[in-house]
Amino acid sequence: MDWSEQRVRQEVRTWLDSNWDPNALLIDWRNKLVDSGWGMPAWPERWFGKDIPAAMIPIVQEEFARVNAVGVARTGIRLLAAETLLAHGTDEQRERFLRRTLTGEEIWCQLFSEPGSGSDLAGVTTRAIRTENEWVVNGQKVWTTSAHHADYGLLLARSDWDVPKHLGMTYFVVDMRQQGVEVRPLKQMNGHASFNQVFFTDARIPLNNRIDEEGNGWSVAMTTLAHERKAANALAGNTAETSRDGTIYQEEQRENAVLTEPYTWYPQRAGRVDLAIERASATNNLGNDVVRQELARLLMMAQCSEWTAMRARAAQEKGQPQGPEGSLGKLANSYIARQALKLHTMTTGLDSMLDGDDAPLNGLIAEILLSVPAISIAGGTDEIQKNIIAERVLGMEKEPRLDGGPFRDVRKN
Repeated sequence: MDWSEQRVRQEVRTWLDSNWDPNALLIDWRNKLVDSGWGMPAWPERWFGKDIPAAMIPIVQEEFARVNAVGVARTGIRLLAAETLLAHGTDEQRERFLRRTLTGEEIWCQLFSEPGSGSDLAGVTTRAIRTENEWVVNGQKVWTTSAHHADYGLLLARSDWDVPKHLGMTYFVVDMRQQGVEVRPLKQMNGHASFNQVFFTDARIPLNNRIDEEGNGWSVAMTTLAHERKAANALAGNTAETSRDGTIYQEEQRENAVLTEPYTWYPQRAGRVDLAIERASATNNLGNDVVRQELARLLMMAQCSEWTAMRARAAQEKGQPQGPEGSLGKLANSYIARQALKLHTMTTGLDSMLDGDDAPLNGLIAEILLSVPAISIAGGTDEIQKNIIAERVLGMEKEPRLDGGPFRDVRKN
């Protein structure tokens, strides 16, 4: 089917005018939206999409925003799970999981990192052993967001120890509600508990819950991580606001209140650039030459990062594969967060360490101070991003590797 911008706008507008009802039940609306294809418009028509070019997704988003229509469920990693299953799942798996993921009836978590394999993800040691009728899993995962809420997890596990590490992993969907899965919260130094440890003790996975071929887990994991950075085909929709009337907004707000709680400190992790000028002014430091210089540096860094993100989005809308922009942006965000933190502590002084009602911004500066270090670790450390940029942008030689043989012979932590 040939799609023009005019046709996309006309068809989605007509459909919304006929179907959008802010007083509908959230589950009823999302089921209708999924059936229509307008919830994930760049997906294949067979799988709840419209087959429209990715470059036209903003048109659909504009029309949804025009009427304040709610989109598909996207809180947490639901869309990462859906995109991974769309790319690598069987038709049976897509039938089983896609609809209920997009409608929000099922919650997912991502079971990748381990105590000894975070940056080196290919070093996972959680074991998956195949028996006649199922897979049996033993091991430990860490830094798992929303594991305590999840119905299912995307699991990367070691299924073959006699091949190089990248070739011996298999990807699964695991039932998080079964007896062999134990979830324990991790308390962070900033007071939040956004992550969990997950322990597998003879956990069972049906044979038909393996994603893609045995031993191809690394390739599937790369698909998941690519969508973690871009969420390419997702319709943003609108998050609920208390000022809007309608049953559907109230339901969405209740849903988001639970599933976005682990992310409430993420703005502080990013340094709160938006507070930099306000804090400099409130502490009478706008006339300080050193502060002004550091503030100018911060704002220039933030603007350059936004331009890089815009280039990445433009390339994505043209259907071009993701380049090094993800690593450049990730590394830039680390530098920006640290520069913002430097300014906050420079202008606030020793009071930056105070918490409580009498502290600056009720302790928000202290939370920034304790949260910023995480941004250079989560989602791939700064060192990993520098390696990627060195090899893929600057053309430098790769670091020598000593782990090319069978994984069982590789030295581990």
